[in-house]
Amino acid sequence: MTFFDKAVLHFSRLGPAGLSPWAPGTAGSFLAVVLAPFVYLPLTLPWRLAVLALLFVVGALAASRAEILLGRQDPGCVVIDELVGQWISMLCLGSFSLSSTGKDILFLMVPFLFFRFFDILKPWPVHASESWLPAGWGIMIDDVLAGIWALLCVSVIAAILHVVFPGILTL
Repeated sequence: MTFFDKAVLHFSRLGPAGLSPWAPGTAGSFLAVVLAPFVYLPLTLPWRLAVLALLFVVGALAASRAEILLGRQDPGCVVIDELVGQWISMLCLGSFSLSSTGKDILFLMVPFLFFRFFDILKPWPVHASESWLPAGWGIMIDDVLAGIWALLCVSVIAAILHVVFPGILTL
């Protein structure tokens, strides 16, 4: 295996997250939540969208190569799709800063739980989308749609919290 192939596998697995012996998808999503306040949430909306688009394309290419290298379709250790879906679910959140509170950090569990719910349950069109595109593109698209479902739920909850409890979240 070449250095490039090893790098592709490492990227598509999000390092050790995809190698978790228990629920690698959940491990990948959790890693995405941990990274978000430092890497993703400080970005403005246009930059977040650009990062998501780039990660979708690079993730699809890496997942396609990982399928070939591992000799199976949609290998469970490939969790780059969880990162993209999880970050989509957080698209409506504000930036983290030194003024962010423990409640803000705790609120990150809301998009995490919604994304995992929709990624596992796979309501329409999440499950159907797995067959819309070939190889790594199909791996990525269902998590994009699960992330959109989760984003809708997170947006509603965040809006309600801001109306009912003004100032409870600084996000």
